[in-house]
Amino acid sequence: MVILNQFCTIIVERKKRSLVVSFFKKILRVIFLLTIFLPLKIWAYDSLMIAVASNFNLTAEKLAEKFTSKTKIPIIISSASTSNLYAQIINGAPYDIFLAADIERPKKLEEGKYAVSETRRTYAVGALTLWSSDELFENDECFSVIKNGSFKKLAIANPEIAPYGHAAKEFLKKIGQWKSIQKKVVFGENISQTYLFAVTGNATFALISRAQAVAEQPIKPTCIWNVPPHMHSKIEQQAVILSQTKKLKQAKLFLDFLSTPAAISIIMNSGYLVTN
Repeated sequence: MVILNQFCTIIVERKKRSLVVSFFKKILRVIFLLTIFLPLKIWAYDSLMIAVASNFNLTAEKLAEKFTSKTKIPIIISSASTSNLYAQIINGAPYDIFLAADIERPKKLEEGKYAVSETRRTYAVGALTLWSSDELFENDECFSVIKNGSFKKLAIANPEIAPYGHAAKEFLKKIGQWKSIQKKVVFGENISQTYLFAVTGNATFALISRAQAVAEQPIKPTCIWNVPPHMHSKIEQQAVILSQTKKLKQAKLFLDFLSTPAAISIIMNSGYLVTN
């Protein structure tokens, strides 16, 4: 009987120790999770949240790095098509700044009181480039082939929602090919997807942004032809500070930074023009 009591006592003590150990393990797990995720939350809270049109994503990352190194203000970039970002913003997405690929959407945000008045400004002017990696074509042959329609597929961004797609449509109309090549045109949701069609061989040619053409590329192009600016309407890209921001001072600092020589150098080296 004594042995049985001792055995029961040992079992109870072990269970107690097990419960204590389990409790402390849970406490340590909570502390660990707080250690990992709380700084991220704080960092995100202190960061500028910037919505960036897909064509400007790589350039925005370079600008963000430069800005953060100068001001110590971290930046989180979210990139998508201008139309998608616009929809997100009017539905309450927590962005501080919008870098669009057109004038229209920032202007609408301003008119709808979604943007801080008198913060809308042009930060870059885009340009179109005809691009192909097809070995059958070289150098300036790009334009000749497009002009006579002797190709299989041409990728452009959707002209209904993408500013670069609208410019591409204007260019094709200008050379008298828009109606005749309808069956050969494939539409990307944005300029990034348009470029992907050509890179993967799903399109013979693509009308992409000049910035994509000058950036480091996964495959070597065989022919690049820069579309003259007079062959489409100006692709003026505007930025605006959003009304919901709690970081107005930091947002204004970033917009002012875009006009500095350091930022202009990055923007122009990325294939864009700037306004005076």
